[in-house]
Amino acid sequence: MPITNGLEKITAPRTRVGLVAGGLGAYWPQFPELLPQLQASARRVSARMNALGCDVVDVGFVSDAQEGAAAAERLREAGCDIIVGFLTTYMTATMLLPVAQRSGAPVLLINLQPTESMDHETFDTGQWLAYCGACPLPEMANTFMRAGIPFRSVSGYLEDERAWARIARWVKAAGVRAALRRGRHGLMGHLYPGMLDVATDLTLVSANFGGHVEVLEFDDLRVRVEKVTDGEVKARMDLAAEVFELDGSVDGEDFAWAARVSVGLDRLAEDFALDSLAYYHRGLDGEIHERLGAGMILGSSLLTARGVPAAGEYELRTSLAMLIMDRLGGGGSFTELQALDFARGHVEMGHDGPAHLAISSRRPLLRGLGVYHGKRGWGVSVEFDVTHGPVTAFGLRHGRDGRFAFVVSEGEVVDGPLLRIGNTTSRVDFGCDPGEWTDAWSATGISHHWALGTGHRTAELRALADLLEVEIVEVAP
Repeated sequence: MPITNGLEKITAPRTRVGLVAGGLGAYWPQFPELLPQLQASARRVSARMNALGCDVVDVGFVSDAQEGAAAAERLREAGCDIIVGFLTTYMTATMLLPVAQRSGAPVLLINLQPTESMDHETFDTGQWLAYCGACPLPEMANTFMRAGIPFRSVSGYLEDERAWARIARWVKAAGVRAALRRGRHGLMGHLYPGMLDVATDLTLVSANFGGHVEVLEFDDLRVRVEKVTDGEVKARMDLAAEVFELDGSVDGEDFAWAARVSVGLDRLAEDFALDSLAYYHRGLDGEIHERLGAGMILGSSLLTARGVPAAGEYELRTSLAMLIMDRLGGGGSFTELQALDFARGHVEMGHDGPAHLAISSRRPLLRGLGVYHGKRGWGVSVEFDVTHGPVTAFGLRHGRDGRFAFVVSEGEVVDGPLLRIGNTTSRVDFGCDPGEWTDAWSATGISHHWALGTGHRTAELRALADLLEVEIVEVAP
């Protein structure tokens, strides 16, 4: 869905990459042409890092342990999201260990030799040493392991696009890790009664990912909705009419109320600097809190499309999964199982309520509902189908040990009949019997909600799981 005025994506902070290159200083007087060549390679790596759309803190080239320690201090002060150590030739572990120990950031070691292979007939020792970045990699690995520091590496050559794709994956994952570590996640209302799988110990969010959970009351939303002007309501209705196809079932008063709540919801997100939101309130007999809870779907969908994912039913872990999927570029829409189509081999999944409009296969529909099944209230709901093609189902499992884990499965959204009941319904082909997939997915211990995002994202999620030091469970029966 193209971005329209009033629905601009919220700009996330750029990933900050610390870069240090190095080699053994004993070589420089022996081979005078070597250091300039390696420094040129380091400049090329720095330029390509900048081209990834991140902010690079380049502390230059180190040749001994003292220079490594000085670089470590500069990178510690810079507050980087990931440290990249470029092994240009052989170097000792003492040159990089302080960098890893002091930075507090994940470490990626890269070994990119100048070209695909050496010219063995003509190369002398100095020329060979420019291709010797692989030599210290096991030394670094052993040292880091003994020091209790996780690390990862990418080996290739300077213009190796396969290597740069892997490097970009680590940088993107570091950006998502940073978003979680500094994130502010709203939790508004109360648990949907009886949903034991949804209940989350708030401390575990900070313990597993970092960040902060802001506990909100529906009254925090109420006071902001009360201040919304009629002019703002009309402007929001005009925006919604541009974004959505309005079904004939949409009641004018319900539409106006949803627009009013939407404006108030934007102010709530801004006032509390929220990066995500999960909410639910049951309410009673049409009182204001019930009406607010029933009026959330339009505003939550618009907010999600802008990059602040909002999930209903108090599903904090799913709002986090949606945030992760969004920051990876896959959107991520609030999802659960709806039905299995054994005749076509498809799993039908989606949800009533909030949707990630940016990944809709068509102009999303706003439908009026006289009742929200399983919930109190009535109003407008979003109906859409995720863009057809590769998708990833992704959720967060809350284990008995208090650890979170990623649960991931790749499939493809395909054509087929869809219900027209105001739900976000997609047909997903996982390449196997839908019953077998459902059993395997459920056996992981995932809750009954997750995020459905575009693209096959398992490789990116593996990288993020590594940086977060969480388990990843891949479902592919």
